[in-house]
Amino acid sequence: MKRPKLKKASKRLSCHKRFKIQRKIREHKRKVRKEAKKHGNKGKKSRKDPGVPNSAPFKEAILREAEQRKQDLEELKQKQKLARQKEVEKKRKLEAKKAPEINEKKLKQKKKVAKLQDKSPRKSLCCELNKVLDTADVVLEVLDARDPLGYRCPQVEQTVLQSEGKKQLVLVLNKIDLVPKENAEKWLKYLENEFPVVVFKSSTLLQDRTMEKRKRNTGIEISHSNTCAGDENLLKLLGSYCRKQDLKSIKVGVVGFPNVGKSSIINSLKKMRACNVGQVRGLTKSMQEVLVDKQIKVLDSPGIIASLSNSGVALSLRNTVDIETLEKPTSVVEPILKNCNKQQVMLQYNVPDFKTSLEFLTLLARKRSMLKKGGIPDVEKAARLILYDWTGAKVSYHTYPPELPVNTANLVEEAKRGFDTGELTKGNENTLKVVRCPNMASSIVFQSTGQTNGLIEEGNVEEELNDKDDSLMEQEDHDCLVEQENSKAEYAEIDQDKEKLKADRRPTAKMLQVKQMKAPAKKRQLESEKIADPGQKPLSVDLSCEKPMEDAYDFNTDYVEDL
Repeated sequence: MKRPKLKKASKRLSCHKRFKIQRKIREHKRKVRKEAKKHGNKGKKSRKDPGVPNSAPFKEAILREAEQRKQDLEELKQKQKLARQKEVEKKRKLEAKKAPEINEKKLKQKKKVAKLQDKSPRKSLCCELNKVLDTADVVLEVLDARDPLGYRCPQVEQTVLQSEGKKQLVLVLNKIDLVPKENAEKWLKYLENEFPVVVFKSSTLLQDRTMEKRKRNTGIEISHSNTCAGDENLLKLLGSYCRKQDLKSIKVGVVGFPNVGKSSIINSLKKMRACNVGQVRGLTKSMQEVLVDKQIKVLDSPGIIASLSNSGVALSLRNTVDIETLEKPTSVVEPILKNCNKQQVMLQYNVPDFKTSLEFLTLLARKRSMLKKGGIPDVEKAARLILYDWTGAKVSYHTYPPELPVNTANLVEEAKRGFDTGELTKGNENTLKVVRCPNMASSIVFQSTGQTNGLIEEGNVEEELNDKDDSLMEQEDHDCLVEQENSKAEYAEIDQDKEKLKADRRPTAKMLQVKQMKAPAKKRQLESEKIADPGQKPLSVDLSCEKPMEDAYDFNTDYVEDL
């Protein structure tokens, strides 16, 4: 039978081979020692000092000198160590003195950098917006149908009307599929008294210009449905303006606040994705030209910068700052909840009754499973979700228009000069019939805060930034004072707690009872006997040395016993 092959080779050697290896090792070591002797044993360690021999003359004097030298070296080392410590202490003191100055300089530098970073994009946005307003023949101001008055900017309207070339302004009422039909008709009637109005619903699933027609499955979905309404009416209006003014081509500028749907309107007119769209605020940062047809060239513009003088609701919904970069999103949600019906919000988000905005955010975070480590509800994430819902196309809410203005016939005629109003009204009626709108019951009632002031000139942007810096400095000083007062209150509370603890340490009846239970058994028995016999008088011991004279024995009297 054949022996099976082992997995590992055996380490066993024959005696001849093992002895040969050992001999080789001995020879190698002998050679190494021989060469080391030739080189004077440099590789070996130096031997210890044998000291002064006894036969040497003046041995004691030599040893004393060596000991003195050793002491001098130790003293020198100690002095050097103390000198180093003193230098380190001096450096620390200097650093401690310079620390506040350095911190102030760093804070100033950070503020300067923040100013430059904040100024440069806001200035560039204003420049690009002014370019669009200067070059455009017709300006389309895009309004959100949920709050049209809140999305109107009086500064933009004033610059367009006061321009030298007598430019025309047209209001585009976008997102009409998010408001009830009756409410959209009321707003249309109100806005027609000032400027020509086009109701619009932009498409949400559009093909990229670089893709082929066959690949229809790729696209961007932003709203509920993908069909477009009102694009033909708007193109007819612009075409009739070209014919009446005898112009070969016109430039149409599209302006409005962020997330109002400017780029999506241009994509709807072009029938493809020519501009980038999304829920991110400030996505469009420069002017972009899109050729819709031979006569019409559309100019896309960045969002209008909302002034800080506006209300909290206007700043939260129409600010150019991105939602993800907001420092305190919870404070931004509070004004939105104040301006709408509480019960409708509860039904919209399926949340129980709440008292404050923070409580609402905690309930929503738990409902949507937005939790941090340890099961803590992520309130900031819930606040950002609400901002995305209200600025995007998730939530349906509506506002009521104010009373109609009086004596505006001349202004309306000037604003509608060059447009075919008859075809415009018919087109608006057709679009309202086609678009599917929500019911009044499913839409949240919202209180409008009026028109929103915007910043168009660069000088106004710089002034506002300086005012913002001053207000931030005042806020920081106020926060420091509040922190100091809070710390004083905390220290006072700690002192009160200490006094309470001292008072609690005094022996109470209960504590005495516990001590009695811990006493020995005999002592407890004696005490119980005393308590049991109430008639027994307590023992009294007279410790005085002197006794009264009545108790003394009289030796003069004789006592006789009776027999």
